[in-house]
Amino acid sequence: MARKKAFQPGPLPPREGLGATRARVPEGPGIRADDFVWHLVSTQRHRHPEDDIAAVAARFAEGCVVTRDGSALSPDAWLVPGTDVYFYRRPAPEVPVPFEIRPVFEDGDILVVDKPPFLATMPRASHITETATVRLRRATGNEELTPAHRLDRATSGLLLLTKRREIRGAYQELFARREVRKEYQAIAPLIDVPPAPWRHHLTKAPGEPAAQVVPGAEPNAFTTLAAVSRLAPFEELELQQRYDVPAPLARYTLRPKTGRTHQLRVQMMVEAAPILGDLIYPVLRPAEDEDFSRPMQLRCTRLEFTDPLSGAARSFAVG
Repeated sequence: MARKKAFQPGPLPPREGLGATRARVPEGPGIRADDFVWHLVSTQRHRHPEDDIAAVAARFAEGCVVTRDGSALSPDAWLVPGTDVYFYRRPAPEVPVPFEIRPVFEDGDILVVDKPPFLATMPRASHITETATVRLRRATGNEELTPAHRLDRATSGLLLLTKRREIRGAYQELFARREVRKEYQAIAPLIDVPPAPWRHHLTKAPGEPAAQVVPGAEPNAFTTLAAVSRLAPFEELELQQRYDVPAPLARYTLRPKTGRTHQLRVQMMVEAAPILGDLIYPVLRPAEDEDFSRPMQLRCTRLEFTDPLSGAARSFAVG
């Protein structure tokens, strides 16, 4: 069995919760270092309005543009194709997510939290600082905090992070090998569907917001619908009014075996009913329709596994 390659930290440490960007000089005649970094900054889709040429020059002056071996680059350094350059990007302003991350458990190795909806797990696209990883790194001062798995930005619930880079792989592999038992609660219109295994083939093209079901293809997404129960009258009425849904509502207990992108959201739509507050399924809604008072009603409520370091049984749950 091949030995896994050890994690190698980059030449610039994380700063304010964010890792440095690595960019490789493409094939061609080469380019000046300042021209290369300015091109990367000026063409990024989500750029801070004050991240101008002067701000790029300041990065060079501070020694914060470096090569793989940590050597600082001067603005006029000539970069040949294949050179890796590391520098810090400046996040664009973001709309603050008005919810807090609630700690559930912590020891010397891991941190388990209750992630709120609307907060991405890791920095991506326009969501950089308003992510669980960056918020927690800034709050704890631990720049090595790293999620062992991911939750959709719209999904709330249990998220496990490792606290030290040398143990990161053990927990990430645990999730990758599907050795973590997960349970989710989804709220959607009540449909008379019996508890059963759900099997589908899901695909999601890069850049496309929605995943697709491929009829007749070999299943690659497996979930067990464990239970369906109608909501209590007071909870049902409150959600009917908030989401403008007249139908009876139910809580669906879901136990996924795999972790395909949007797996539970798609399977709920196909086998039962779309989840309340879902802005992608069954119809893609514009981003401006996002409403903090109407989050998607999908929540990871339980994680169970055998700890890869101690061998102890671990179980975490939230309501």
